[in-house]
Amino acid sequence: RSRRGGTGNSSGGMDAPSAAGLGGADPQLQRFIEVETQKQRFQQLVHQMTELCWEKCMDKPGPKLDSRAETCFVNCVERFIDTSQFILNRLEQTQKSKSTFSESLSD
Repeated sequence: RSRRGGTGNSSGGMDAPSAAGLGGADPQLQRFIEVETQKQRFQQLVHQMTELCWEKCMDKPGPKLDSRAETCFVNCVERFIDTSQFILNRLEQTQKSKSTFSESLSD
């Protein structure tokens, strides 16, 4: 499907400039934008997870899920969450090591 590749990335690029451009704005407005941005990111993750797991686990839609499909969905969602958490932790470690490295250079 063509919609898979573009939906998550296109709006993600718009978040950073709008938040960065509000350096002198009202703190309440900044907090509102942060919360809305987090909501948008969460919705994108749910959309990606739903699409991925549906394509992997749903052979033929029927009136109810069979046990194989249900197990597949549970495993798919758990692995998606594990992977997302791993990536976030890795990015945090990378950011910390970069800031530590730049601090040591400035000393």
